Amino acid sequence: MNNTVKLPTDQGIQNLSAAEANRLSAEDPDYAIRDLYNNIEDGKYPSWTLKIQIMTPEQAETYKWNPFDVTKVWSQKDYPLIEVGKMVLNRNPNNYFAEVEQIAFSPAHFIPGVEASPDKMLQGRLFSYSDTHRHRLGANYLQIPVNCPYKAKTFHYQRDGPQCVNDNQGGAPNYFPNSFSGPMDDPVGCESCPFTTTGECRRYNSADEDNFSQVGIFWNQVLKPEERDRLVENIGNHLINTQKFIRDRAVKNFGQADPEFGRKLQAHLDSVSNVSKINVVLNGVKMSDK
Repeated sequence: MNNTVKLPTDQGIQNLSAAEANRLSAEDPDYAIRDLYNNIEDGKYPSWTLKIQIMTPEQAETYKWNPFDVTKVWSQKDYPLIEVGKMVLNRNPNNYFAEVEQIAFSPAHFIPGVEASPDKMLQGRLFSYSDTHRHRLGANYLQIPVNCPYKAKTFHYQRDGPQCVNDNQGGAPNYFPNSFSGPMDDPVGCESCPFTTTGECRRYNSADEDNFSQVGIFWNQVLKPEERDRLVENIGNHLINTQKFIRDRAVKNFGQADPEFGRKLQAHLDSVSNVSKINVVLNGVKMSDK
């Protein structure tokens, strides 16, 4: 089975406008983390409901989109969400550095029975996350208490090295096999992937796939009118300082998702560009007056 994981907030979604976010980033950069801390302290524990979608390997082979393309989503009509649990933040850290800044999440941390999908973004992150943690926290970052299995003693053949923070597995041998102790291979937890890879390893070309239908559905069936305007504003404000051929390409792409999307984006780019030109002229007049 292959699955996607969703963790929607139980508090509902509230977004700041771009202008308000810019103001807070300058005047109150701790706004979000303070809000989280205070709510937890007041017993208003934030929670997220964990839900998954399941698709068999056979279904993945014939699905209308590449299910492992990170620019696509799995339709909830085709694959309904299945609730499996809840994540609740019910206490603040006692020591922020020890419990937050030293934490090391990685998609390579699997439990038995769970394996990586052919998602190419995930495949790259399986090793890059761990490399980052070794660089940031040291070779023994998995010994740090916040990164260890809860109530479990480390039991493997990775020994010694800088920043060792536990008993270093005492006098146990650090080689395999040995005649004394140590973990053995667990073939039950390792299953072969049903997908096979042959030929050269190269970048996957998705140019001939449908890259616009899902965006059109999102624009027409998910977003409210005011949300569409904010989306156009955010995209346009990031595009305005790029070269014209890039802006034209973006307008064309969003227009293929929905003609209204493209028209609104072009109109916003034109309005922002005109305002910039007026400001340049006004600044020039002011400079000449001086």
